[in-house]
Amino acid sequence: MSWQAWVTVAIIVAAMGMFASEKVRIDLVALIVLGALVVLGIVSPVEALSGFSNEATVTVAAMFALSLGIERSGVLDPLTRLLMRIRRPWLLTLAMMLAIAPLGAFVKNIALVAAFLPLALRVCQRTGTSPARVLMPMAYAAQMGGVCTLIGTSSNLLADSLAQKHGMVPFGVFEFTRMGAVLAVAGIIYLMLIGRHLLPRHIDAALPDDVEAGKYVAELEISDESPLLGTAIADARLGEEFGVYPLELLRGERQMWSPREQKLEAGDVLLVRGDWEKIEEFQRKAKLHNAPERRYAPEGDQPRVLAQMMVAPASPMEGRNLAEIGLDWRYGATALALNRRGEVLRDKLSETRLAVGDVLMVLVDEATMPKLRNDEAFIVLNEREDVRGMSRKALLAATIMAAVVLVSGMHWLPIPIAALCGAVAMALGGCFGRKDVYEGMDWKIIILLGAILPLGLAIEKTGLSAVVVTAAMHLVGGHGPLAALLMVYLLTALLTELMGHNPSVVLMVGIAATVAQATHVDPRPFVVAVAFAAATSFATPVGYPTNTMVYYAGGYRFTDFMKVGIPLIALFCALSMWLIPIFWPFHPVPGH
Repeated sequence: MSWQAWVTVAIIVAAMGMFASEKVRIDLVALIVLGALVVLGIVSPVEALSGFSNEATVTVAAMFALSLGIERSGVLDPLTRLLMRIRRPWLLTLAMMLAIAPLGAFVKNIALVAAFLPLALRVCQRTGTSPARVLMPMAYAAQMGGVCTLIGTSSNLLADSLAQKHGMVPFGVFEFTRMGAVLAVAGIIYLMLIGRHLLPRHIDAALPDDVEAGKYVAELEISDESPLLGTAIADARLGEEFGVYPLELLRGERQMWSPREQKLEAGDVLLVRGDWEKIEEFQRKAKLHNAPERRYAPEGDQPRVLAQMMVAPASPMEGRNLAEIGLDWRYGATALALNRRGEVLRDKLSETRLAVGDVLMVLVDEATMPKLRNDEAFIVLNEREDVRGMSRKALLAATIMAAVVLVSGMHWLPIPIAALCGAVAMALGGCFGRKDVYEGMDWKIIILLGAILPLGLAIEKTGLSAVVVTAAMHLVGGHGPLAALLMVYLLTALLTELMGHNPSVVLMVGIAATVAQATHVDPRPFVVAVAFAAATSFATPVGYPTNTMVYYAGGYRFTDFMKVGIPLIALFCALSMWLIPIFWPFHPVPGH
């Protein structure tokens, strides 16, 4: 291999490590890869920027806008109200999968899971069921639906765009539907008959150490009337008496050493950890003030509600502290407590940097709740029911979305043009605000697509693709194209779990096309294998954003995804090896 090929290998390995570690944002990783390829002269500046004008990148951006219009206009409200009537958890799981899978073929699956997550949590709370029994199947169903159409997920669009660069005919909008529908039905049957028995039956939120037990961290100020005045924290026995656990003692701007031995004074702020109900009970009985509420509560008699909201995947609020995100001036909201799964926070709430999956307990004006629910940076987990019918804007958004699918499906307009026209129509129709489309856009994914696409060019230009294919063909031997197809599918599935679905498509489409050429068969079956393997990531909570969302909300362990997801991947792989050669023959008859 040439030195450029070796350098490209090193860049790929480093990128995989950064993608898997999640310590560096995915869009930043892609930009680092792009910069390294340009600086080292592996790709030209023109080639480096070509990803941002690629059809897949433009289409994904437009589809984000269309999904935003569907979500903001209330198209899904009647369906969520219907599902709220279900009382049995197993029936709710089935109903949600049957509802989400078809919707996932046209609506961004992150938006779908965000819309149905509060509903699932409310029903689970009402029926006394662990959310872990419902949320993972819901996330899987969104992925199953996304693979059913060309526009259902960004990885499908990316695979189609890269396939065209290798001289293949574009895929149709519904070309994946037959196989996707079979896989979705098989997946739902598996999850109902087998998968649900592998899910955890309850989630124990308590941590092993008593000091770390509980969920939320809150700041409570000692009042002049508190019976704790003059008492040492150790003597107060807060854990035994109230079920809350003191973490730190703040006196003015000072953080006290040996806080358990300090005698409490009026104005001291206790940083405590525990279940929210127990924190509230402790606050009431010990006559304490919630420090942030006392400090930031607005004036007036506006009715206020207590809301839980989770920091969403790809949220712009990630890495910022509460002062920087401006909950007080944006929504008139006061953050009272913070829950971060698996960690014990010991910093003041105002100084804590938010992470994906953090759950904030906020006090907010009731009139501001609709605005807060529309903010894609957060997922409101205890959203109240909305009894309104479908609005005019909702009907308009649904009509525009159907028109985009029809126009692109009938090949009257190219998919990017149809999607852009649909986004403009939704904006003119008021389906979302003028600024909403920019705030609701998942810029991380768009930057990732534009910046990672030149990596595929580098793999081709340096001859690395040919080297990988030669090694792979030695491994497959003379077992025929089906064995080669299986190898491509499994390799794509593995890379997807390690680094995400879009980067794995960029790495694998060129390799898949070269494998097909080496086995003297049509390349389309191999590109389809890449698309399906990348869009159905079930084995880890980090392989797909919907998995990440329910991982935090459902309290799962990493191994829970492996127990349920690996057999599901095996099922999909087996069905794909049977169906792909039927729907996309290795040796197609000319004219068919």
